[in-house]
Amino acid sequence: MQLRRSNEDCRIAGVCGGLAGELGLSSSRLRLVWVLATIFTAFAGLVLYLALWYLIPKEPPREPGFKSAVLQPWKNPRL
Repeated sequence: MQLRRSNEDCRIAGVCGGLAGELGLSSSRLRLVWVLATIFTAFAGLVLYLALWYLIPKEPPREPGFKSAVLQPWKNPRL
């Protein structure tokens, strides 16, 4: 289990998106539960979120899956 903060599914820092992806849950529902838990626990969820933001590493950026045909004209089938 390699927990990482999400790059694509993030609203503030990607903590809920990363947790939801790792646990197989919906990120929207996890965010809703997190907000409700934060309100009902006298904002302990906010402290936990900030700690996880600091402790969980960010997911590395993905490499683009294509190369520009302008920079490689020999790979362009139309030429």
